[in-house]
Amino acid sequence: MSETQRRLTTIFSADVQDYTRLMGLDEEGTLATLKRYREAMSGLIASHGGRVVNTWGDGLIAEFPSVVEAVRAAVDVQTELAGFNSAKPASEQMLFRIGINLGDIIVEGADIYGDGVNIAARLQASAPAGGIVISNTVYDQVRNKVPVGFDFLGPLSVKNVSEAIPSYAIRIGEAEAHAASPPPTPVSSTRPDERPAATLSRAQKLIGIFAIIAAVLIVINILTWEGTFWAVWPVLALVFAAAMMIARLQSRIDQQLAGLVIIGLGLIAINLLSWSGTFWAIWPLMAFAVVGAIRWVMRR
Repeated sequence: MSETQRRLTTIFSADVQDYTRLMGLDEEGTLATLKRYREAMSGLIASHGGRVVNTWGDGLIAEFPSVVEAVRAAVDVQTELAGFNSAKPASEQMLFRIGINLGDIIVEGADIYGDGVNIAARLQASAPAGGIVISNTVYDQVRNKVPVGFDFLGPLSVKNVSEAIPSYAIRIGEAEAHAASPPPTPVSSTRPDERPAATLSRAQKLIGIFAIIAAVLIVINILTWEGTFWAVWPVLALVFAAAMMIARLQSRIDQQLAGLVIIGLGLIAINLLSWSGTFWAIWPLMAFAVVGAIRWVMRR
């Protein structure tokens, strides 16, 4: 009798989308294609250090000691099978769905059981044809180690598992990994990858409010005109605040250099608007130029 053991491992679950329909169209051809695709899949799994545990019908279960290699294997599998399918009409293509989970399993001989396996199978069932869905335990380990993107799908309910499992879809073929959002927390339901968009939206609203305030001040100044355009100063302050806010939202520029430029332009505006015959702004501008040049050299 086989000894029962427990261990933490990465479970890879795959099956064919619309397998019954394909069998109805061409039973022998579908079986031949399934055999060819499974052989390719098994070879890629082995090349990434994985082990095919079991196959049944159109399904396959494998395990990997490395989470990263499991995801790399899944990406390679979908990429290679996409190449196989490219020569077939859309109605005859055999598309696999893959689910990956890192979890505790029960091992009996060569077979594996337990919630870890059930979760992988549920993730696979939720994956699109030709796609990969992973659990949050997998995502936490691979998000900065595999050149793919991730889309947060939300909590996934699994039979006999009390808590829903946060899941992520993998975007294959991206130049670099993009961090997706982690699952919602009790404090906030906003995910981290949504925060930049939310921040941008709030900034746009604030800039709109600034513009309204500036327009109101100008109108008040005109309607109560006594020979002085005093509204220029609060309007200038609002423009400065809006410019600094926009600079802070830009990820592709050096925010400190952008801040120096904005402050320098603000000083020039103040100097010109309060002109008394002296361009005093030249001195702080020179200091800013020196600081900016040093920072630029250090960055490069």
